[in-house]
Amino acid sequence: MPQTILITGGTGKFGRQFVEYFLKKEWTVAFTTTNQERGESLLEEFTRPEKLIAFVSDLTKPGSVGKLVGDLRQRGCSINHLVNNARSLDSLKTDSLGQSSREDFLAEYLMDVVVPYELSMALFNTQPDELKTITNIGSQYGLVAANPGLYEDYPKQSPIQYGVAKAALGHLTKELAVRLAPAGVRVNCIAYGGVEGRVNSDFLKRYATLTPSGRMLNERELAGPLEAVISDSCSAITGQTIAADGGWTLW
Repeated sequence: MPQTILITGGTGKFGRQFVEYFLKKEWTVAFTTTNQERGESLLEEFTRPEKLIAFVSDLTKPGSVGKLVGDLRQRGCSINHLVNNARSLDSLKTDSLGQSSREDFLAEYLMDVVVPYELSMALFNTQPDELKTITNIGSQYGLVAANPGLYEDYPKQSPIQYGVAKAALGHLTKELAVRLAPAGVRVNCIAYGGVEGRVNSDFLKRYATLTPSGRMLNERELAGPLEAVISDSCSAITGQTIAADGGWTLW
């Protein structure tokens, strides 16, 4: 049966794959973006189908979550599945020593933990009967520390705040799963491995030696784990962080 899914960060690397996948399933797909132009571009890419709805929102701004929920209701969108996928590269910076500032640490935590919490609770509070699942998009680095052998200039290329925030997201998943279980809402997290894209051939070779699968993920592998954890056939799974990482966290 067609459902309605909200994907935050719908114009990003992961978000685009999620949007396309669930559109093909003929679901209603709402997505957020911080950039009007990118949102319009994604709508055009899919020829502006009626079931694809864009919302321009910077969820880190005070009051933005409440406004988004209000906008969703105004558009008649009752969300069955929430995917907390939004992220920003702005806070993933280090100094000359490979260390991170307080401001960037807090900004990353706000994006990866506080915003998913606020949006999850706002949707639950306003439409508890419609919401079925919440899925947080995590990372292998929320399960294990970054491997220095992967980087040419570690730790400058591996900001510590990223993994720490993703680890916190994993625990938020457990807390929300317990608190929302009485209402029948399932909450899970998917810890994805590295995905091919903005890396050079040397990085790909190093990555291959550090994971059992011998390669990075490709974009076609992103939507499958998400579909699995939100499907009714996985109704027994809640509060879990599922590693979709090609085996990276096995050793």
